[in-house]
Amino acid sequence: MHPLLKRSLLFVGAIIVVLALLVWGIGMETIKARQVDLVYLGQQHMILVFSSMFFALLVGIPAGILLSRPAARGMAEYVMQIFNVGNTLPPLAVLALAMVVIGIGDTPAIIALFLASLLPIVRNTYAGLCSVPPSLLEAANGIGMTKWQRLRQVELPAAWPVMLSGIRIATAINVGTAPLAFLIGASSYGELIFPGIYLNDFPTLILGAAATALFALILDTLLAALGRAMSPHLAR
Repeated sequence: MHPLLKRSLLFVGAIIVVLALLVWGIGMETIKARQVDLVYLGQQHMILVFSSMFFALLVGIPAGILLSRPAARGMAEYVMQIFNVGNTLPPLAVLALAMVVIGIGDTPAIIALFLASLLPIVRNTYAGLCSVPPSLLEAANGIGMTKWQRLRQVELPAAWPVMLSGIRIATAINVGTAPLAFLIGASSYGELIFPGIYLNDFPTLILGAAATALFALILDTLLAALGRAMSPHLAR
């Protein structure tokens, strides 16, 4: 069986198992009653995740590239601690600080998720570029490549698998943390999870948690597929 077909079947099988367990555990009545909420909150959850990940990638990848340059490697670990702020503090503390500074709503939630997602992207970009074999760099210099050409055509493609690992970790952290944004007035699947906890409404709690987990699984699978498409020589 072709490896891609095998992975696709495994993914579809996992989704079917999760959905079957969900229906069996909470019943179709709860799902039908919450159908509108699931769609709306799913859209809001996606907005929080995609917005914060966009800014995390926009800042994290260039920062990792700059820190990987020979002149900056000596201070890279010190600078990395700045990006570690979102991971050193508990997610609730970051959300609370963002709320105090900016207020409530989507904006502080996006900033907090951005901070939580930043470090894996920066660190893996830095690590991937630092681990490029010197022989590749020497070959690129030997054929007369400029620094920009070497970065774009040699270093980034070689570092891509490590960079993608950081992006996948950051996405998983982001999706799993986004429900906490409910506590500062941002809509997400937290609107199902936290009221379910407060009211002992376990079907609603499980529905919100399962929807979050399913969203994370789908995004991670799509990112893995993107990695195989961009690095076909590494696909198995």
